[in-house]
Amino acid sequence: MSGPEPDDAVTAPLPPISFELFPPRTDAAAIALGRTIDRLADVDPAFISVTFGAGGSSRDRSLTVLRYMLEHTRVEPMAHLTCVGSSHAEANRLVREFLDAGVTSFLALRGDPPAGAADADDAIGDLRSAAELVQLIHRVQEEREPFGQSRIPGIPGATAIGARPRPERVAVAAFPTGHPRSRGTSQDVDVLLAKEIAGATLAITQLFWHADDYLGFVQRARAGGVGIPILPGIMPVTNPARLSRLEQLTGVPAPASLSIGLEIEPDADEQFAIGVEYASNLSAEVLAGGAPGLHLYTFNRHEAVLAVLGRLDRADDPAPVPARIPAPTPATAGTERNTRER
Repeated sequence: MSGPEPDDAVTAPLPPISFELFPPRTDAAAIALGRTIDRLADVDPAFISVTFGAGGSSRDRSLTVLRYMLEHTRVEPMAHLTCVGSSHAEANRLVREFLDAGVTSFLALRGDPPAGAADADDAIGDLRSAAELVQLIHRVQEEREPFGQSRIPGIPGATAIGARPRPERVAVAAFPTGHPRSRGTSQDVDVLLAKEIAGATLAITQLFWHADDYLGFVQRARAGGVGIPILPGIMPVTNPARLSRLEQLTGVPAPASLSIGLEIEPDADEQFAIGVEYASNLSAEVLAGGAPGLHLYTFNRHEAVLAVLGRLDRADDPAPVPARIPAPTPATAGTERNTRER
């Protein structure tokens, strides 16, 4: 069984790759995650993002993972933040806490309202959109006075704002197959453009299963004025139960070739090979179509994502790939995860 066939083999060095993790729930899981981070760091990713529970429900565990990366690797950590359940004051405090810890990259998400909420919009909190959260991240950085910043000679207590570190990246979500609350593809593009105007420098897509979904969305986004890089989010799914769960969470049906292949194959090693092959072929196809990199959802395991990179021959590249995402292109027009989050 095979996944989608790429039009052209990928022979040139791959663009930057990045990974997503979630905070561990137990001490044993934390030890295993540390080993996974070490293995992922060996392939020189551009960044590793760490998810964050609504309203800060996993703040301490998320911060522990981010600090581990800062202290034990050279990888840039990226902190997820969501609007759900946060007041302006709480969100401000959380951004400052991450910045004080040394984290300077963020993924700003609207987030999903709590299950059973009578009014989904009222359950969100003070921040009504990811664009507002992006603005808040930049505003907090402007207002913040970090330790060791440059003082202005002759003016007691005055500091040089230009000396303050800027956020490395402020990423947002994108939806190649459409957001469930969207009125159509044009609104999805408008929402992404609004995030860019608010200060987003990178977009990362929700899971998708066909290269045309991603490539078509990027084409529409560019036509609509979006200039920031749009990273394809891909997860190697290696067992049928996880695939079924992802379909429930995202609302995006999995391809029959993948779901049937995993269902009828009883051997775990063969299931692993099926999932890796599909993700590898999908990755190769979006890269051939011009994707600026790959963002791989790990499910806190390194084996499958590293196997995907191995099939793409990244390990054979004689020189390390620079851990940088291309600089955004200015938008030409303007308008005012992993679940479906804006």
